[in-house]
Amino acid sequence: MLDRNTVETLARELDDAEKSRTQVPFFSSRYPQMTMDDAYAIQDAWMDLKLGQGRAPIGRKIGLTSRAMQLAVNIDEPDSGLLLDDMLFQDGGNIPFDRFIEPRVEVELAFILSRDINGPASLFEVLDATDYMVPAIEIIDARIHRQDPETGASRTVLDTISDNAANAGIVLGGRPVRPDAVDPRWVGAIMYRNGVIERTGLAAAVLNHPANGIAWLAQRLAQYDEGLRAGEIILAGSFTSPEFARRGDSFHVDFGPLGSISVHFS
Repeated sequence: MLDRNTVETLARELDDAEKSRTQVPFFSSRYPQMTMDDAYAIQDAWMDLKLGQGRAPIGRKIGLTSRAMQLAVNIDEPDSGLLLDDMLFQDGGNIPFDRFIEPRVEVELAFILSRDINGPASLFEVLDATDYMVPAIEIIDARIHRQDPETGASRTVLDTISDNAANAGIVLGGRPVRPDAVDPRWVGAIMYRNGVIERTGLAAAVLNHPANGIAWLAQRLAQYDEGLRAGEIILAGSFTSPEFARRGDSFHVDFGPLGSISVHFS
C-alpha cells in the first residue's frame, strides 16, 4: 500500500487541481503498485481536507453501476464517493460553469434514508430504510485527466475512485415518492440539452434495481465499521451515459410521473 505521506500528497494535488481547474496526471501510472484500498485512502484524505475547510457531508454517491461503464474501466463492481454540502445546487437554478473543469451530466435516482443502515443489507432492507426516492442529476468532473494527453490512454478505476468517484455536484427535483409507490426499475427519464433529446434511460440499468447499489455500498462500508445514516442523500447511480455540459447549456430532465429537473450552466 502507499505510505501515508504519499496518500496525503496526492489528496492535496486533487484539492489544488479542483481549485485551479487544472487536471493532474494519472495516479495509477505514477504509482503502478497502488491498490483499490489506496485509491479510497486518497479519496478519504481529500475529503478530510474539505471537511477541514468547513464543508459538511450530506450523503454518498455510487458510480460505475451499469454494465457498459464497468466494462469500459475493466471492473466488475461499482465505486463510491462522498457528497458535501457545497455540491448541492437548486433545481431551476444557474450553475457556475467556471467551478468545474469538464462537467458532465448524469441522470439518477436519489434515496433519502429514514433510518441508519449498519452492516450488510439486502435490497428489501434498503427499501425498508428509505424514506423516499426523488429524481436527481449528478454533475461529474475530472480533476485527474480522463485520457492521457500524449498516449490517449484512459484513466483506470483507481484514478476515478481517488477523484471522489468523479463527483462534483448534485441537483434534486421533481416529485418525491415512497419506495413502494412505484417500481424503481421502471422509472425512466429523458434528458434534453437546449431542447434536444440527448439521452434516455430506465433505472433498471443500475444493477437491475437502483437499490442494489445501496446494498452494495452498505456491504462495502461495513468492512470498515461504517454505515449509512438517516437523512443522508444516496445517489444510486446513473442510468444514462454522461453528457458534456458547455457554458450556456440548459438541461431539462423529464422523469415522467416523477416530475422534472432543469438547470442552466452560466
